[in-house]
Amino acid sequence: MLVIGDVVTDVVARYRGPLAVGTDTAAVVRRLPGGAGANVACWAAHWGAGDVRLLGRVGEQEAAWHERELIGSGVRPRLVVDPEAATGTVICLVDSGAAAERTLLTDSGAALRLGPGDWSEGLLDGVVRMHLSGYLLFSGSGRKLVRVAVASARARGVRVSLDPASAGFLAELGVGRFLELVDGIDVLLPSRDEACLLTGVPGTADAAAELSRHIPLVVAKDGPHGALIARSGTPPVRVAAVPAHAHDTTGAGDAFTGAFLAALLTGATPETAAAEGCRAGARAVEVVGARPPGRE
Repeated sequence: MLVIGDVVTDVVARYRGPLAVGTDTAAVVRRLPGGAGANVACWAAHWGAGDVRLLGRVGEQEAAWHERELIGSGVRPRLVVDPEAATGTVICLVDSGAAAERTLLTDSGAALRLGPGDWSEGLLDGVVRMHLSGYLLFSGSGRKLVRVAVASARARGVRVSLDPASAGFLAELGVGRFLELVDGIDVLLPSRDEACLLTGVPGTADAAAELSRHIPLVVAKDGPHGALIARSGTPPVRVAAVPAHAHDTTGAGDAFTGAFLAALLTGATPETAAAEGCRAGARAVEVVGARPPGRE
């Protein structure tokens, strides 16, 4: 399995709200490895996907640290070291109340400079599935890379999935442009907010069904309500969530995606794979940070 996407440094600040604007709010702050693409790769490896490779771009200062963290999670990194841009940084503000909801301040840094010049056909050797982080779509070089990588994957018969990644950035990109850019992918894994934004439909089930008219398989992540699986415009099937005591929701969607794809690689049906995704998502919210807490 090949994952293409962002590798960033997460600065996670857990506080108990409300935030005191203009002054101090006590918080527990940790520096952790992150990035939607990297997180998916780590969760896929953790969930038994076998050979998981990651193509990403980082700055010189933190390249060695990120490489060690990925290898330690069972991922084979192909990290392009950018001589000019720093590794991306995300400030994760996590309300330590019951919902553990997070707000992200994103400086994508070197991740925005990943492009077709970083692509190699050899990355697909032995690969049966390729996953793309939606953050690739939010830069010109990333969009060019998506076109090149998807064309190569299709020529080899490699299945392609994509996670839209960010409702905020999607709104800036535009729905029509997004649907044009993802033409040719096999699986779309949006969050509830992303699915509704991309269709203009308020309900997650209806939004998933509508999206599946454009993409053969849509798996909409519905937070504490589990997930919805829609095929070719038909009414979606709901997969129940796994109960969890949430401490930090950062990376829960990435955990779902990684475990879902790992299960598909073993021959699981989308419904069974989504159940594994829900199990991984529940585990993710019970720990601080976006990566697996340890090997199974």
